[in-house]
Amino acid sequence: MSVRFPFSAIAGQDELKLALLLTAVDPMIGGLLALGDRGTGKSTAVRALAALLPDIKATTCAYHCDPASPQTMCDSCRGDAKPKTRNIQIPVVDLPLGATEDRVIGALNLERALSHGEKAFEPGLLASANRGYLYVDEVNLLEDHIVDLLLDVAASGENVVEREGLSVRHPARFVLVGSGNPEEGELRPQLLDRFGLSVDVRTPAEVSIWVEIVKRRLAYEADPQAFVAQRAESEVALQKKLVAGRKRLPNVTTPDSVMQRAAELCIHLKTDGIRGQLTLMRVTRALAAYEGKSTVTEDHLKRMAGPALRHRLRRNPLDETGSGTRIHRAVEEVFGA
Repeated sequence: MSVRFPFSAIAGQDELKLALLLTAVDPMIGGLLALGDRGTGKSTAVRALAALLPDIKATTCAYHCDPASPQTMCDSCRGDAKPKTRNIQIPVVDLPLGATEDRVIGALNLERALSHGEKAFEPGLLASANRGYLYVDEVNLLEDHIVDLLLDVAASGENVVEREGLSVRHPARFVLVGSGNPEEGELRPQLLDRFGLSVDVRTPAEVSIWVEIVKRRLAYEADPQAFVAQRAESEVALQKKLVAGRKRLPNVTTPDSVMQRAAELCIHLKTDGIRGQLTLMRVTRALAAYEGKSTVTEDHLKRMAGPALRHRLRRNPLDETGSGTRIHRAVEEVFGA
């Protein structure tokens, strides 16, 4: 089994790393979109985060249901008074660009149908990703009908399959993480809006960061086991911080004054709908919890405004300013700083 590159060993890309950590503190944030240059560690960071997270308790079914949440279980587990459980690593599932609809949502198990005459369901990638991460590289090149499937499931948290005489409904709650290069194609607005956070991932411009990235990567490739062992203490510390943040999250409060500032910022930026403000509230609470705070402050709001809102801005053909600059300028005008 291959040894994953440690999350704590990733040099640079601070905004990407923080955004990923916050989706782990609160999966309800709604996923993450990482757009930028190729070869900047996007997929490495996603897989490293999954290895960092503690194991979860799950039932032994194909959907690894949460035994502590009967309302989100599949029909089989819900009908079992005491389903068998096990500890598993949080799943990270890759959705390749060429994946068929059957591979994504599941389909009739042809082998059992032909050999035994049974209509059995073969779970797809959405089932495998339940309670974990669904990672789509080059998400901007995804076929439209697959995008439509993801939109439906992301909205409901459930995958419904009715075809070939099958009628199956199973939980499919996952953190959707997409990456891509915007120069190769734009993302459909409907899917873009479904991502809670968006970060720009650029090739580092500092020589010191370049050197550190190369040194760490070469050390990892030379002896993965030894490299991971050297980072074990940092990984454990980061994992403890994440777990503590998760436990603290329900008790974090958001003052009305902060909510008002968030509303003012969204109105100033003319974001569509209220999903942006809801995401901004969730991510600031997650940031406060992750940093050991009990109350959300305006500083948390300023720091998370970019990732929560940059992909929700209306395009102005007369304004060539980038979304990051527009948000920075709006923060200065709203907060007076």
